[in-house]
Amino acid sequence: MTAASSGPSLRKWQQEALDSFLSTKPRDFMAVATPGAGKTTFALTLASTLLADRTVQRIIVVVPTEHLKHQWSDAAKRFGMSLDPNFTNSSAVNAAYDGIVVTYAQVGMHPFKHHAVASARRTLVILDEIHHAGDSKSWGDGVYEAYNDVEHRLALTGTPFRSDDSQIPFVRYVEDGAGHLVSESDYTYGYSHALADGVVRPVVFLAYSGEAQWKDSAGEEYSARLGEPLNAEQTARAWKTALDPKGDWVAAVLNAAHTRLMKVRANMPDAGGLVIATNKTTARAYAKILEKLSNTPVTLVLSDEPGASDRIDEFSASRDEWMVAVRMVSEGVDVPRLSVGVYATSASTPLFFAQAIGRFVRSRMPGESASVFLPSVPVLLRLAEEMEVSRDHVLGKPHRESGWSDELLEQANRTQNEPDETSGYETIGASAELDSLIFDGSTYGTPTVAGSAEEQDFLGLPGLLDAEQVRTLLAKRQADQLDARDAEEKARRAEERRARERAEILGEPQKVTQPVEETPQSATAADELPQLRSELNARVSIVASKTGRPHGAIHTEVRKACGGPPTALCSAEQLRERIAYLRDW
Repeated sequence: MTAASSGPSLRKWQQEALDSFLSTKPRDFMAVATPGAGKTTFALTLASTLLADRTVQRIIVVVPTEHLKHQWSDAAKRFGMSLDPNFTNSSAVNAAYDGIVVTYAQVGMHPFKHHAVASARRTLVILDEIHHAGDSKSWGDGVYEAYNDVEHRLALTGTPFRSDDSQIPFVRYVEDGAGHLVSESDYTYGYSHALADGVVRPVVFLAYSGEAQWKDSAGEEYSARLGEPLNAEQTARAWKTALDPKGDWVAAVLNAAHTRLMKVRANMPDAGGLVIATNKTTARAYAKILEKLSNTPVTLVLSDEPGASDRIDEFSASRDEWMVAVRMVSEGVDVPRLSVGVYATSASTPLFFAQAIGRFVRSRMPGESASVFLPSVPVLLRLAEEMEVSRDHVLGKPHRESGWSDELLEQANRTQNEPDETSGYETIGASAELDSLIFDGSTYGTPTVAGSAEEQDFLGLPGLLDAEQVRTLLAKRQADQLDARDAEEKARRAEERRARERAEILGEPQKVTQPVEETPQSATAADELPQLRSELNARVSIVASKTGRPHGAIHTEVRKACGGPPTALCSAEQLRERIAYLRDW
């Protein structure tokens, strides 16, 4: 089988998926492909092929947002097809068009109207981001009612999972042997495959921790460090405090992101940055901060409203540096020049995260990489580490692990715009430091203060690197960082030894230097322990990459050799002992 003559040439996975469909022409076909892989091109090639051989006479595309209606319509023109993006529930189908583009909301509001349109002629229905059909019972029921009788249905998604048990219509579920139903695709092309093929960019995550302080309605002050094991309420408060534009955390992270963007633009002059904000108030504040940093106007997109799509299109076609948006750009919006992102939202479900990061993975030329800055919060760190993992939709069990989206943050994923303020809560401030870098499931680097030379080393990574080059360079930068710290430690110990020798020669009483954690005026355990744990994890990562052994096995061996409790319960001295042990590994 071959593709239709019109339209762009196909990538290997697109041709394979097309051949798979055309070999049997099934009623239902679901293609799962990572964002940026080219699902639209595959779908429109299939549509043009079925129109050309008269298998179908009409194309209907169903999308999540108004913006995507026009995006699909424009893309269809490259394949010689005309799809009406302005079709409404009160209008008739214009016979001059090959089909229509509608939203899931339109279908859910008037399913019988759309059933009539789909049944009037032999029809292919393309369900873009099919997981949205399970967003609510009315949507799911409406989509099923509208398109249950059509000749062919093509379901597309980069994320075939949901954070609930709402069954997705027209998706095939199979028993997993444990009493649960798992979604099954007909063709899957995951991020790891696309990365290996050079179809998508490698994405480096820069996780920023820091101390957050806030007070409640009673005036009681609290403090917590991002990235540390906290309960759900502490995590939510520390996260919200870090994202507050009145604190130093956001300003420092936006400054770092802008520095990174300038480095990337040295090789890609049109490279752009995107900040995904929690609500309108914070979005406006972030835009003001960026305006002081940027040499070009900052585009502000507050919601999926009239004019928002035009602003996104204008930004996409320009060479401006930054866009700040509330949620709507998290899915389906195509701005290929985006290279730097700031995840400044409290949305924490795997679905939202995957879709948001998908805005940065589209590759335009060999060697392009992307950088995404995010808070060092356990749920986000795990999602970043597991970006390459393919997930299916599971019915009948809680497949979102404990802590992935606590109740205080879940609301962010149900509404387009979250409440601007929370009563009884006041931010005092938050500091920022670069905690670690995450790439391809591995963690690199040790904590370093924002604005330091070590941070600049990582921000200054070349903008044109393939996946293997990114992996190699991050490992080298981490090794250099640790070597520098080892040299500092050796110099400190040598100075102490010389001081002892001078004291002995001169007959003076030797000055005893207390351990850092025991000096009241010095750094506290809360300041020191996170850095030592991060350094330990970094050294374990290096050993793991050299030996091919799991991180957990190395941690266990080090603990047996050095003694003591699990890492989370170790004192500063115990952590130093384990770090020293790994230096000699």
